[in-house]
This record gives sequence, structure tokens and C-alpha cells, in this order.
Amino acid sequence: MSHEPAPASAPSAASGHAVIEPLPAPLHGAATVPGDKSISHRAVLFSAMAEGTSRVSGVLDSEDVRSSIAAVSKLGAHVSLEKRPDGSLAGGITGWGAAGPKQPDGPIDCGNSGTTARLLMGVLAPWDIPVEITGDESLQRRPMRRITAPLMKMGARFEPGGRETLPVTEVGTRDLRAITYDAPMASAQLKTAVLLAGVYARGTTTLNEPSPSRNHTELMLPEFGVPTLSADRTASVTGPRTLQAAEVRVPGDPSSAAFLVCAAVLKAGSSIQVENVSLNTARIGFTRTLERMGADVSVRHAGAAGKEPYGIISACHTSNLHGCEVPADKIATIVDEVPVLALVAAHARGVTVFREVGELRVKETDRLAAVVEGLGLMGVEAYIDGNDLYVEGQPGLRAPQGVAFDSKGDHRLAMTWALAGLTGSVPVTVENFDSVKISYPRFLNDIERLAR
Repeated sequence: MSHEPAPASAPSAASGHAVIEPLPAPLHGAATVPGDKSISHRAVLFSAMAEGTSRVSGVLDSEDVRSSIAAVSKLGAHVSLEKRPDGSLAGGITGWGAAGPKQPDGPIDCGNSGTTARLLMGVLAPWDIPVEITGDESLQRRPMRRITAPLMKMGARFEPGGRETLPVTEVGTRDLRAITYDAPMASAQLKTAVLLAGVYARGTTTLNEPSPSRNHTELMLPEFGVPTLSADRTASVTGPRTLQAAEVRVPGDPSSAAFLVCAAVLKAGSSIQVENVSLNTARIGFTRTLERMGADVSVRHAGAAGKEPYGIISACHTSNLHGCEVPADKIATIVDEVPVLALVAAHARGVTVFREVGELRVKETDRLAAVVEGLGLMGVEAYIDGNDLYVEGQPGLRAPQGVAFDSKGDHRLAMTWALAGLTGSVPVTVENFDSVKISYPRFLNDIERLAR
């Protein structure tokens, strides 16, 4: 077994912070990123629902995905996944199928994973067992009414009634009603919860959205034998059906790739390729935003894993970035990348506007306020007007000596502020850097290996 050298930017376990040193050289070469988090969650949950044993590979080994694995295990699925040399998980998952999940021996703790909690509500809706769903302190602040409201229309009950947040006890029903639901916001988690419940309802369940959201569920359900109709802003399933075991290969996570791509754009002399990454159009909006800023970024398709396209994202350092406007209907495709794109915008000439990004207020933390605060520490004028985020760029921007960012325990913010140090000229401190384990545990190792 080979041993990685310790990263130069080592987190301090005692203090919960990391001192991030500037990269010693430009980024060069090829990298892969861990499996896509959204697809990994679905691979685990759908396999648990299915009849028979599904084979899954490329599954992201992170705290969030392990929350989904633990949840389905408590509900009676048999999960037999092993760690592979590349750090991914692969193996078999035997689902509960038509028999349904078993009564767990206590609450299902979803940790920090909003995807686990929200999708689980749809998974449990067709079964008449009471299940308490809870999570950590951060997850207990995140809104759940957007999920419980349509599921209640279908016949599921949530106790205590009217509760907006976790913990909540769900009592499903074997007599779910199919519904047509106009979602108040574009949310793949909301869409998936309703569709998963709809698989077991009699008739056709349709969900309409104000703008497109991630479509991993619509692409994956047919792999499990459930025909799914989908178009630009609508998706539907007709039940009742039982999912059948499938084979799922999870491509690399574009949200993780975004951090390597943005690092290459910002670090002088850099030129990299991120390989085997999902090129789902609902997920690579960040590449189009970077192109709008004038960044040297390109995408090349290589194949498909099931119905999920994958390929290569190439990125080179770009010195003459300029501001741009990101319209509201594109935000759903970059919702996880807004913080790091805001950091890139801070280096661009002119103003960048992200329209209607209010959804960032209810992520792992209030990312909108955190971005403004962090950029402010760098001397960048960033502000919120209504639900719009404005960033006034400064070409040649450098972080000031001794700056300390607070990630607020949010993995996307931890990686964003780390890039301020990695691509800059002075070390920066990132509080609660450990939160990167939620989605990209080997982030520092990967980026520092490209700079050798």
C-alpha cells in the first residue's frame, strides 16, 4: 500500500482549524474526484427500496452518504459495501422490496444530510410504520415543510402536526394518493421525495417546478424498472410499482470538481483535467458561469454510466476574468457552487450578480451571509439586495496577511475559503475545516498533488 505524504496545509485536530498554505507551484495534470454525492445517495436509497440485490460502485465515502447507508440499514436493507483503493465504496445492497422496510429500533439520525432526511420521507410515505427522523443541530434548523406538505396531500402523517423542522415522526400509509403538485421552488430533493412516494401510489403522480432542478432521480428510476416521464420542468411516475435490483456506477461529483477547476482558473500557470466526472447538464452550470466570466474552461463527453453522462472538464489559468450576470433560471444548476464562483468573481473585473439565490440562506448554514462576510475579510465589496448577491471584483486580489475565515461547519464554505489561501500568496486560517469530510474528504490531498 502506498502512503501519501502529509499535506502541507494540515488541519489542527485540537483547534478544529486548518492553516492553508499557498500552493508551491501551478496545478498541472489529471485528477479524478470522489463519486457524485447526489447520485450516491440515490443509489443507496433506491437499492434499499428494490427487490433483490443491487450492485453499486463509485459510491462516495463521506459522512453524508454514510448517513443514508446507516438509515437504510436500520430500516432492514442489507448493505455490504467495501472501500476500494480509490477511496470509493462498492458492493451489494439487498433491498426490502415489496415487503417494505422494518420498524427501526429508534430514531433515524440523518446527521448533517438534508438529502438523507428529505428523500427518506418519500421512501417511508407508502409504509404504515411510525419512524422518527432527526439530525444534527444544523439539520434541525433546515426547512422540512416543503417536503411534508405534498406528502401529507398524498396521505402520509407527520407528528407533531404543523412542525416545520426535524425531529419529526412520519407515519406512512399503504393507500397513498397520486397527486399533481406545483412545487413552490426548484428542488431536486422535493421532487425526488414526491416521485418516490408516487411509485407506490395508485395512478400518476406529477411534479411541476418553476425552473429545472437536478434530474438524477428521473434518470435512475428507469434503471430500477420504474418508467419515468420527464421534461424541462415536470416529472411523473405511475404506480403502484416495485423497484427491481439494478447495477449503478456513480461518476465523479461535479460539485467537488468545481473546486479544482476554480483553483486552476485562479492559480497562475495552471492547466488541469478532471476526468470521469458527471456531465449532467443540471450539474455543470458552474462551467457555463466560468465561461461567461471569460475563464478558459471546456467540457468533453466520454460516455455514460447508465443514463448519466460523464467525461472530462479542462481548466487553465485565466488572468483577464470579467464580471457577469447569472440569471435566476440558472441558479438551480449552480446552487452548491455559488460560494466558490463568488470567490472567482471577486478576482474579476467589474460586478458579478447572482440572481435569486435566497435558497442559499437555508443550506448547511446561511451561505449567502457567509459569502458576504468572507469576501469582506478579503476587502471585497459584496452585498445582498433582496435575494440577489452582488460581488464587486478586484483584479489582482490577494487575501490580507493573517486572515481567518469561519466555515461555520459548512463543507462548501470550508473549501471555498481554503482556495483563497491555496491560490493566493499568504497562508489563511479556516475554522471548522474538518467539515470537508461531508462531501470531499481528500480535497487537500488532491489539490496539493496537482501542484507537485
